[in-house]
Amino acid sequence: VAHYLVTGHTGFKGSWLSLLLKSRGHAVSGLALDPPIGGLFDRAGISSDMEHDLRVDVRDREEVIRAFKRVKPDFVIHMAAQALVREGYRDPLGTYETNVNGTLNILQASDQTDSVTSQLIVTTDKVYREDGQNRSYVESDPLGGNDPYSASKAAADIMAQEFLQNQRTKPGAIVRAGNVIGAGDTTRDRLVTDLVTAATTKSTLKVRFPDAVRPWQHVLDCLDGYLAVITKGLGLSHVAWNIGPNGAGLASVSSFLDYAKKILHDRFPLVEVEETRWFEAGHLSLDTSLALDKLGLAGRYGFEEAVKDSLSEALDYGGLTAREHVLAEISRFEATLSRTSPQVESPDSAGSR
Repeated sequence: VAHYLVTGHTGFKGSWLSLLLKSRGHAVSGLALDPPIGGLFDRAGISSDMEHDLRVDVRDREEVIRAFKRVKPDFVIHMAAQALVREGYRDPLGTYETNVNGTLNILQASDQTDSVTSQLIVTTDKVYREDGQNRSYVESDPLGGNDPYSASKAAADIMAQEFLQNQRTKPGAIVRAGNVIGAGDTTRDRLVTDLVTAATTKSTLKVRFPDAVRPWQHVLDCLDGYLAVITKGLGLSHVAWNIGPNGAGLASVSSFLDYAKKILHDRFPLVEVEETRWFEAGHLSLDTSLALDKLGLAGRYGFEEAVKDSLSEALDYGGLTAREHVLAEISRFEATLSRTSPQVESPDSAGSR
């Protein structure tokens, strides 16, 4: 049994990760801001699963270091971030402070905590410098960013590489994932959240970039990849790893909505394209062959299956509570015998936006 410290554990991915780790028999502690109102963390009662459920802002270096020494974790998974492109435009200073300085504080706190054996720094597929080629990015591609969120995460990624490669912190790795979906996400300005809200309130769904292509991946496939990297990948001489849907989940927003309409039927809302002055990348795709070849990460969820689970709240979780639904999905995921089960091909696997 290992003791994991998850930063950002009150968010969507953090909530799923806390329950996944607990189901695998590990002790879990968390360090984060207050959970979002109505979010999965509270609805699934996840605080009761934590060894330590701490409210700490990752920008506060001394508080972060004190929290690490109090928790005494074996492994650290750093997910706390300002994670939204549009919020980055609204608050660029806060975005840089959280994503860059916050990551620096985690790296230093890990280094100063004797119990920590390894750590995982979570960035994003948006760290890659867009070259307009509509191709899948590999881990060695140049990093960049045309908006505050992307640039701040690229800066944090480069900084973490330097710390890890020069051994100025505990051993670790960096993971870059795409659009992670699943039940219970209430984060604003995300397609699934907006779609579920529109479906349940019978309001109009406003879509900004219908032709945008993204790598959609179920949250459990993503988190299973994170845990494979931190437990199996650190000795393989690769600092950064792409974690994604291996091409099967690459689809445009419009195609995502086409699948959603089949699932929601008469609950599917009216859709309206909204004009925006803010830039977002047109095509994002990850080459995940390294994770497949070295760690066997092929993914267990097909694209349509992942979309269906992400919309389950709009269908009242099939009569289950939020916690029951997540635990049932984890149990089903863990019971899957093969990591290489076939995935449903998306209609836009070669598309662009």
